[in-house]
Amino acid sequence: MVLGFLVAIPVAVFHTWVWGLGIVIGAALAWLNFRWLKQGLDALTVAATSQHGGEKVRVPIVSYFKAAFRYALIALTIYVIFKYLHVPALSMVCGLCALGAATILVSVHSILRSTD
Repeated sequence: MVLGFLVAIPVAVFHTWVWGLGIVIGAALAWLNFRWLKQGLDALTVAATSQHGGEKVRVPIVSYFKAAFRYALIALTIYVIFKYLHVPALSMVCGLCALGAATILVSVHSILRSTD
């Protein structure tokens, strides 16, 4: 989220505010996608761990919904924002890439600061 906001500020100032808004929206959607993926994997881990002991555990149906439809919901959100708010779709796609860019940045930082 932070990287998306940091990129959106100069884009809004030097290009257009609508592009900056699109990057912020894309970064927020990427963060939401990551959170839903984490929640789904946590639910899967709990179910797999509980099956080891033989007891039956119920995974909330919301977890399955979030896992199955997270990309569809992001696509629908981007479409609605593009169609009705006239925010460029490419700017939102660039914002969606903020999560990947942040991951690369943290990885490079960890490699350069390695103590081993």
